[in-house]
Amino acid sequence: MLSCMVTLDGKPVSADDLLPLALSNVGHFTSMRVDADGSIRGLALHMERLVRDCKIVWNADLNTDHVHDYVRQGLEGQSRPCVARVTVYDPKVEMGHPADAKQPHILVSVRGAGAFPPEPLRVKSVTYERDLPEVKHCGLFGALHARGKAQRVNFDDALFVSRDGLVSEGGTWNVAFIDRQGTVVWPQAPILPGVTMTLLRQHFQHRVAAVTLEQAKGMVAGFATNTSVGVRPLAAIDDTDLAAGHPVLRQLQETYLSIPGESL
Repeated sequence: MLSCMVTLDGKPVSADDLLPLALSNVGHFTSMRVDADGSIRGLALHMERLVRDCKIVWNADLNTDHVHDYVRQGLEGQSRPCVARVTVYDPKVEMGHPADAKQPHILVSVRGAGAFPPEPLRVKSVTYERDLPEVKHCGLFGALHARGKAQRVNFDDALFVSRDGLVSEGGTWNVAFIDRQGTVVWPQAPILPGVTMTLLRQHFQHRVAAVTLEQAKGMVAGFATNTSVGVRPLAAIDDTDLAAGHPVLRQLQETYLSIPGESL
C-alpha cells in the first residue's frame, strides 16, 4: 500500500504550505514512473525539464541534487511501481505580486502506477490550446475541464485541436499516429515536449508533420504517451474507430519497455 505522505523540501508539508499553491495554482511539475527495480526511464530528461521550466516560471535555478534527495526520501517504504511527482512552487507567491516569488521549493508526492499495457482510449476532439504549452505547469483547469466534458459524453479523454484545425496533444499526454505506410507521425504543433515522446523519438523511426483532425481520423492507428501509461493505443477519435491492435503499436510498447531506466 502507498502512504499519503507529501513532503516539502524533505519535510512533512503543512496546510499553510499548500494554501498558496491551492489558491494561485502557480508552479510547474514533472511526474516520473518508478519501476519495480527503482529505476526511472528518462530521469535525466525529467531533470532537464524541471531546470528549464524553473527558469521560465521563476527565473531561478534549480538544484537537481536536492530533487534527487527529496524523491529518494519520498520513495522510502513505498510500493513499486509508483509515480513520483515533483512540483516546484514558492509558498510565498501572491496573486498581486507573482514576480516577488523568487525562491521555489520542492514538493514531492507519490501515488500508485497503473499496469502496462493500459487499456485503449476513446477520445473526443475539442478546440483547445494550453497556455505556455512548452511548460509542464500546474494550470490544469482548461485541460481537465475538456477531459470532463469528454467523459460526460462517454469518451475517456479529450484530444486537443488548435483554432487553425491542427491536432496537438491530449490533456496530460502527447499523441502520435501511424499512417497507412506504417510510419509513426508526430504532430507538428505547439505542445509539451513529453519525456516518453522524446524517448520514443530517439529509439523509433518517425516523421513530424502538421496533422489536421480529418487527417488524424484517416490514420490507421494512434496512441497516447506519458510516463504513467507508456504507449497507450487510441481506440477511436470521435466516431472514427482506429486499429488499437495494430502491430506497430506493439512494437512501440516493446521498444519503450526495452529502454533502460536510470537510478536516482
